[in-house]
Amino acid sequence: MGAVTAMGHEGHTRAAVVQLLLEQGPITATEIGSRLGLSAAGVRRHLDALIDAGEARATRSASWQQKGRGRPAKQFQLTAVGRSRLGHSYDDLAGAAMRQLREIGGEAAIVEFARRRVQTIVADIDPAHGHDAAEVEQTAEAIADAFTSAGFAATTRPVGNGVQLCQHHCPVSHVAAEFPELCEAETQAFAELLGTHVQRLATIANGDCACTTHVPLVPPAALHQEAT
Repeated sequence: MGAVTAMGHEGHTRAAVVQLLLEQGPITATEIGSRLGLSAAGVRRHLDALIDAGEARATRSASWQQKGRGRPAKQFQLTAVGRSRLGHSYDDLAGAAMRQLREIGGEAAIVEFARRRVQTIVADIDPAHGHDAAEVEQTAEAIADAFTSAGFAATTRPVGNGVQLCQHHCPVSHVAAEFPELCEAETQAFAELLGTHVQRLATIANGDCACTTHVPLVPPAALHQEAT
């Protein structure tokens, strides 16, 4: 009985590590231990198991992320294999439905479907005005919350003169790989809600570790004036 209980606890802890890698990765082993209350040995055991299974990988942090001097710390994140373990509900059915929709209505039908899908996710968010940096940032956080509720594990983080809107999971990534209109509709909706030009830097559908969209908090005209 004790062994079964221990195995169950181990499984719950492993799931918590995976969830943290999903939502916060890349993240260091020290941060994982601190957030989950695990010893260094416990964190290493779970990370080693995930890496051996091909579900996680280690990288070195970028120079701008490094605090202090010394060798950059190792950071860990889920691989495509690790994310696939989380499930992609009804991928085959959704892909077949999308292909049928394209046959019946053409590309315009796909674009309209993608637009309506993302509008359903962000329906309760009030648009921001691009000249108000605080409002843009708040709206980006509201978008992240809405997409998290829709299963995308989204967060925001400050980067340079803006914020990055990161979707650490995509429940429709396999379908989006075939129908990029889904990703394009998201980017367009972000720009419309934020009232500013946004730039999609990476997508899970293209094999990246997260869908990352840069949102500038300084209007382009202001940046041009600073440069001159």
